[in-house]
Amino acid sequence: MRNSDSYDLVVVGSANADLVVGVDRRPAPGETVLGSDLAVHPGGKGANQAVAAARLGARTALLARVGDDAHGRLLLDAQRAAGVDTAAVLVGGAPTGVALITVDPSGDNSIVVSPGANARLTPDDIRAAGELLARARVVSVQLEIPLETVATVAELVRTRPDGPRLVLNPSPPAPLPAGVLAACDPLVLNEHEAAFLLGGAEGTPEDWARALLALGPRSVVITLGAAGALVADTRTDTVVRVPSPRVDAVDTTGAGDAFTAALAWRTGLGDDLARAAGYAVRVGAAAVTRRGAQESFPAADEVPGP
Repeated sequence: MRNSDSYDLVVVGSANADLVVGVDRRPAPGETVLGSDLAVHPGGKGANQAVAAARLGARTALLARVGDDAHGRLLLDAQRAAGVDTAAVLVGGAPTGVALITVDPSGDNSIVVSPGANARLTPDDIRAAGELLARARVVSVQLEIPLETVATVAELVRTRPDGPRLVLNPSPPAPLPAGVLAACDPLVLNEHEAAFLLGGAEGTPEDWARALLALGPRSVVITLGAAGALVADTRTDTVVRVPSPRVDAVDTTGAGDAFTAALAWRTGLGDDLARAAGYAVRVGAAAVTRRGAQESFPAADEVPGP
């Protein structure tokens, strides 16, 4: 049993200002299209996951780096308003990261990220926060911070016999060292990320899941958009589909982060992976019915029932 100063979830990752423009259609190469007025929102995969988990009721801390600028203050204010512990957020070293997002009428988005301060979150920063990680039930990490920093998180988790569970979303996708893959429980990824890691996506999602497990993670969760998710776990030697409720999608920005945060939190509470994924798909479905990323994340009483 963990003591009273433990965390349900510690998120190690990026914090960006999201600069969002709505478009009738996304531009082709070399083309200019007109869009809506610019909207600025707090975002970044790490910051998104921390807010999503805290809004659901998880005791959450964020380990990230932001710039000493207006965007950094916006991000810190948003974390604190959601109830996230920001004591481990480092300030300075570069401007706050920025994500440039276009959203079309169907709710689909395209994103370009300028990492800024996120690229300055170093392995030494992770080692200095070792006690924080040790106090977590689950640690969640993504790839909008340097890969060597992610590898240090994985190493610290793997070398603690009673340490936290590691959830990794390899986004944006990059080749993952064997030691990082071996620490994942689960590896959470969408169809595009699965295809990248496998060098192609032949066969069914069930085939992809089995091939991903062969790379070393203890479990895998593949998100399938409106079709829900697929869960594969070496403990039970099972591959299970988890359906999503039908909703009218308005904006998919941040939905994957909401899913991953909910999944990580529920596994830390003791849910098996399929049950946790069932809850997570409902959280993700609720998120896509609202515009924006963090502002779209539901509270626990807004999550539809099974």
